[in-house]
Amino acid sequence: MNIATRALYGGIYVALIVAALLLWNVSKILFVILFCCFVILGMLEASRLFNHDGKPSTTLLKTVDCAGGVALFLSFFAYYNSGINHGLCLVPVAVFLLVRLIIQLYLPERNSIADVRQSLSSFLYVALPLSLLNTLASNFSPELVLCLFIFLWLYDTGAFLVGCAIGKHRLFERISPKKSWEGVVGGAVAVIAAAIVISQVDAVSQMLNPNNFALDAWIIFGIGVVISGTLGDLFESLLKRCAGVKDSGNIIPGHGGVLDRIDSLLFAAPTTVIVMIILSSIQ
Repeated sequence: MNIATRALYGGIYVALIVAALLLWNVSKILFVILFCCFVILGMLEASRLFNHDGKPSTTLLKTVDCAGGVALFLSFFAYYNSGINHGLCLVPVAVFLLVRLIIQLYLPERNSIADVRQSLSSFLYVALPLSLLNTLASNFSPELVLCLFIFLWLYDTGAFLVGCAIGKHRLFERISPKKSWEGVVGGAVAVIAAAIVISQVDAVSQMLNPNNFALDAWIIFGIGVVISGTLGDLFESLLKRCAGVKDSGNIIPGHGGVLDRIDSLLFAAPTTVIVMIILSSIQ
């Protein structure tokens, strides 16, 4: 795969996310469609990794699982963005859990433990963290979610460039032999630099800091993204190593699967929710 093709599809991926978040206050439809697609594709890839030692999942189970993941995302979205009674937002999720377990009763030829493990693991691993982006966008701002992505992209870029240039000390060789401590430091410096710019440069702050978080809050946010993003990357590498695959999928030319693009996000999103709630309560 040549660099131009990789750059093209990477650019499309970035452009879609940026557009979905910048258009949030105008229309949320692109945000909903885009991240529901991420939920579906991510769950399909995760289910293969979690169930690599069992029978391939059936079309019925895949459909029900993905419907449950989308229901969770839409429930979070409706909770924050509609006049629906908050309790009713949980009904689709409850229905999914009941239906999913009941279906297993009628599949006697399947390994039920492996099937349920695959379904619930992919549901919790992919659908729940992506659904929490609704919490960040609605409780704080879509700009905060955009900054989360910017931090992750800068971290990956900084870690790659510094790791390639001077990386010698392996971060976690058993799971990911190419990652180095030098790369982590390089990525962290890039993120902290971005945090300083966002909080201190007026033109940038007006665009990306509508919540008026102070510099220390942005640095804590950035450090949280670095730590959780690294762990998310390592966890997906562990899953792929256990499953004996190089990429989680091949839907994005030159980049692998959706999970290969959002693995860091799946740990960084819940971490950011926790960090922001704590910071908001003490500021």
